[in-house]
Amino acid sequence: MANSHKTPPEFDRYATSYSTLLDDPIRNRFAHDPLHFHRRKWLLIRGLLKRFGVATETQRWLDVGCGQGQLLELAGGNFRQATGCDPSAVMLPSHALFTVREQPSPVQLPFADGSFDFVTAVCVYHHVHGGARTMLTDEIKRVLAPGGLCCIVEHNPWNPVTQAIVRRCAVDVNAELISAEATLKLLSASGLEPLATDYFLYFPERLFNRLRWIEEKLHKAPFGGQYASLARAPGSTTVFSESAPTAP
Repeated sequence: MANSHKTPPEFDRYATSYSTLLDDPIRNRFAHDPLHFHRRKWLLIRGLLKRFGVATETQRWLDVGCGQGQLLELAGGNFRQATGCDPSAVMLPSHALFTVREQPSPVQLPFADGSFDFVTAVCVYHHVHGGARTMLTDEIKRVLAPGGLCCIVEHNPWNPVTQAIVRRCAVDVNAELISAEATLKLLSASGLEPLATDYFLYFPERLFNRLRWIEEKLHKAPFGGQYASLARAPGSTTVFSESAPTAP
């Protein structure tokens, strides 16, 4: 029998005022346009895939913990198929351009084995705690096709500005930041092969366009506001080789 007293997902209570809760003077000084952060994530993800010779138009993409779907709307048209899921049905966009589904729980994905070629989890893991992180990573591996790629994007706990923003953010009241090193161990423990970790968000929006070339050279310096870790599922005969990073 289903449990009628199931605890509502944490983000159900944030959904109606999500944008307001993210409003913060420090965050706003870094980026006036809230979509800047989504654009930066997409630029980095696209650049990583390009470096490893992956054509997005061939990929079935799943964005885990997609929230209100901004990244899907921004980048989904570049993929063969784009899908999102989130534990909070209230957060999911009601008129999404792409397929979105409610997760049964934060560590369960409502999809069959091997359904996707590429899976992202963007700023999800700091809301998942303890052993649940391993459970979620195992689920991501399960829904990946052989040789599929997984990209985890997270706040960098070594960046003091990031720490300040997270401490002040109402939706991050239960957040536990995870370092890139811990993320790589998590991926390896679930049987995924780490391929690369890049740091980004070194410069505020007003400087990024002018200093983008510097940020691209700093991608291995662990001081950016966030990082992205790319890993591969086993079972493919394809050999991924990292080429020199180029402008996306």
